Amino acid sequence: MPSLLQIFLPLFPFFFLVSFSVSHGPFLPKAIILPVNKDLSTFQYVTQVYMGAHLVPTNLVVDLGGSFLWTNCGLTSVSSSQKLVPCNSLKCSMAKPNGCTNKICGVQSENPFTKVAATGELAEDMFAVEFIDELKTGSIASIHEFLFSCASTTLLQGLARGAKGMLGLGNSRIALPSKLSDTFGFQRKFALCLSSSNGAIISGESPYLSLLGHDVSRSMLYTPLISSKDGVSEEYYINVKSIKINGKKLSLNTSLFAMDEGVGGTKISTIPPFTTMKSSIYKSFIEAYEKFAISMELNKVEAIAPFELCFSTKGIDVTKVGPNVPTTDLVLQSEMVKWRIYGRNSMVKVSDEVMCLGFLNGGVNQKASIVIGGYQLEDNLLEFNLGTSMLGFTSSLSMAETSCSDFMFHSVSKDSAFDS
Repeated sequence: MPSLLQIFLPLFPFFFLVSFSVSHGPFLPKAIILPVNKDLSTFQYVTQVYMGAHLVPTNLVVDLGGSFLWTNCGLTSVSSSQKLVPCNSLKCSMAKPNGCTNKICGVQSENPFTKVAATGELAEDMFAVEFIDELKTGSIASIHEFLFSCASTTLLQGLARGAKGMLGLGNSRIALPSKLSDTFGFQRKFALCLSSSNGAIISGESPYLSLLGHDVSRSMLYTPLISSKDGVSEEYYINVKSIKINGKKLSLNTSLFAMDEGVGGTKISTIPPFTTMKSSIYKSFIEAYEKFAISMELNKVEAIAPFELCFSTKGIDVTKVGPNVPTTDLVLQSEMVKWRIYGRNSMVKVSDEVMCLGFLNGGVNQKASIVIGGYQLEDNLLEFNLGTSMLGFTSSLSMAETSCSDFMFHSVSKDSAFDS
């Protein structure tokens, strides 16, 4: 018998035309859900929101640690409801400005893929996303005076085709999680569930547990989100204390993992497509992984860039968590709390004959000890609780015979906008 999820219509593809009207109701949405689609040419994760007086569908690349939403305001006709934020205002101070031009608040926007940054004007406008409620599922909830940056066209270079900017989910006062909490009274937490096709960002009353069709909460582990001593980081770090391959701990100096004065620690990010490790960690990791792989009778083949360790797929058993290869454990605050990475998230199939280890050398100057990238996040449900500074994680949802692509959505219907 099909589940409720299975009979929902998917929201993808992103582009469609919708006629909106605003209806007032006596209730607030229980949860917000944003569809996330992986762009296969750039490996970026793209979501869609609605902006401006006419709530125009706007595609944005997801930046987990981004401080705010930035978009190129000149790509569409200027919204009649858009306003620029003046300097020396409370809203300007919330955005941590880097200057003023003609008395307009300026904030620095950055494209993390090209490393290009530019100052943009801080603006506010209508903003809307899809919400979930017992009475209204697949409707639109709007936020008045949503703060964002009008960024330069040059920042769009390197983004997925059709993307008009980036959506920041970082721990800042004007990033989306905080604005949803301020507007709808949600707890300051959100969940991220990425996949190789489509996934979701969810904020509100933990609806993802039922939306997936499985009570994955029983398999969720928790670890503290950490920050540097000055406490200014808006990105998300966890404390990895050691690494195990097939249950055996690598011989590494534990000081390599520690965060000190903003350097070190393990960052979780949607920007790099694959996990990167500082050279001092990566060298030991890849050498040990190769030994365990060969002991499991995997046949090493010539490496294919950007990967450094590749194997033949011939004769490899495939399980529900991917190819049968050595497991990698990121051990957290205790031996009982570990993020296990199975073959699904460690091996990248580059051809029918070759698969490669999806961990890369981040170099000697990488700021974080480890940056957990997009491929390792896929089909892992992550809950970022900003109020308690805790991260909940499930490891591979394939163990529960589900995936992040199991999130399905109603198409947005006419006359279904909810005005906050």
